[in-house]
Amino acid sequence: MRDLDLGDGIVVPANLLRAATSRAGGPGGQNVNKVETKVTIEVDVDALPLPDDRKARIRERLAGRINKAGVLRVTSQAERSQLANRDRALARMEELLTDAIAEQETRKPTRLEEKKRRAQTKKLRTTVD
Repeated sequence: MRDLDLGDGIVVPANLLRAATSRAGGPGGQNVNKVETKVTIEVDVDALPLPDDRKARIRERLAGRINKAGVLRVTSQAERSQLANRDRALARMEELLTDAIAEQETRKPTRLEEKKRRAQTKKLRTTVD
């Protein structure tokens, strides 16, 4: 398994990640019945090499994917091979963590007076019956 690169020099080492395989459901004939292609990647949020504020941000934004033990879980079963599903799950885990730790841009307040003036100008353009 490979390390996860979250950008800004933040790297999650592969030894913090756990991978489990199981049989995938759905159509596929004999391959589905005998090969474990579904891959689940898990990481303990508390063990991540991040400051506490970013860990809290991950817990808040990915609350639906984190269990009560504080483990973030990503599963992939879209591909027919275990290797492809593992790569897909790792890429998804990397994407989720990168998006979760990113700071959101502060919202700029709207200029109400300008909006009201614009609405008035458009209202004056309408035809009167």
